[in-house]
Amino acid sequence: MDYLFLVFGLIILLAGGKFLVDGASGLALKFGLSQGLIGLTIVAFGTSAPELLVSINAAIKGNSDIALGNVIGSNISNISLVLGISAMIFPITILKTVIKLDYLAALLSSVLFYVMALNGTISRWEGLILFILLILINLYFFRKLSGKDQLTSEDISITLNPLWKTLLLLVVGILGLFFGSDMLVDSAVNISTSLGISERVIGVTIIAIGTSLPELVTSVIAALNKKTDIAIGNILGSNIMNVLAIIGITALISPIHVSDIFLKKDFIWMIGFTLILFPILKSKLIVSKIEGFILFALYVLYLYVII
Repeated sequence: MDYLFLVFGLIILLAGGKFLVDGASGLALKFGLSQGLIGLTIVAFGTSAPELLVSINAAIKGNSDIALGNVIGSNISNISLVLGISAMIFPITILKTVIKLDYLAALLSSVLFYVMALNGTISRWEGLILFILLILINLYFFRKLSGKDQLTSEDISITLNPLWKTLLLLVVGILGLFFGSDMLVDSAVNISTSLGISERVIGVTIIAIGTSLPELVTSVIAALNKKTDIAIGNILGSNIMNVLAIIGITALISPIHVSDIFLKKDFIWMIGFTLILFPILKSKLIVSKIEGFILFALYVLYLYVII
């Protein structure tokens, strides 16, 4: 039955990703917002919802390794697996604002996450700080990016739908991603637990990949539609959301214990992948198919090392 739920969850994810990209593009057209802003905020939050649910449940149940591994593993897979596969499908053009705003925010949030974890616990006060930063950074993004790089009437036909239908697509997409990921992760955990795999490894691999599937599906569909602002905005925005929203809200509900192995291994990998991303984004302002393959290969190497 778990294998059946695994497949069914993936199908729901695929449908949800398509609806979410269509709804987000429609909103960008109707309200004069940029694709980058929509991808960085609405889409990023919607695709981060599975990570939020998993981390809160894990922290409340005392499974901090799963909560931490989920976020750290998701951030790693977003940069390497999701961006790598998306770029291999269609080269991703990078706007200068992505490096100045999106990337910088993703890097700083990752470093802050690591600094807070150094004492072995992410407290409720630290969770509050992260959540406040989440609110401030989203207000800043809206102020800086609103109205720039607007969609045109030549975009996909779905953006011409009435407002109510566009909003319905967005809501159905988010719900599909949420429940599809939940079903996928639950079945994956059941299968993995029966094989005797540790919570940390489950968190940074199977759960992280499972909860990153919404980002993967959304970014791949955006890349296929040549909407690369949504693809890169969704990836970096999700990494920001993972730290500020998921770790912030989870720590507010229940302080998160940090094992030494995370500090010595997984955090280093996460920050390392984020730093490697800078020269790739900066080089010719495009993530080429070759660079996408390199990122994907590095992710395979990461899995090999930790497993």
